[in-house]
Amino acid sequence: MPKKSFSELISSPGMPVLVDFYADWCGPCKTMAPILEQVASQHQGKLKVIKIDVDKNQAAAQQFKVQSIPTLILFHQGKPVWRQAGVVPATQISQAVQSVLR
Repeated sequence: MPKKSFSELISSPGMPVLVDFYADWCGPCKTMAPILEQVASQHQGKLKVIKIDVDKNQAAAQQFKVQSIPTLILFHQGKPVWRQAGVVPATQISQAVQSVLR
């Protein structure tokens, strides 16, 4: 199966995509991992969650001007509709997801 490009990943038709820009060495990124798992399970079948390692995918991080990690960007129909840097509570992420699911 061919590897999908970043633009293909965020353009999931009819389904918002939450992108977590992170790095393996980042402590706050590790804190976000279980929160993102919780959000993904709450919105199973309605939301795609993908993780982008900024050390391995510098072009994607530069494209969206990611200056600190973790940075979460919610894409809807291929366009960024919500963005937050730092550790974010699951409730705040879910509210952003719900706003595009309506």
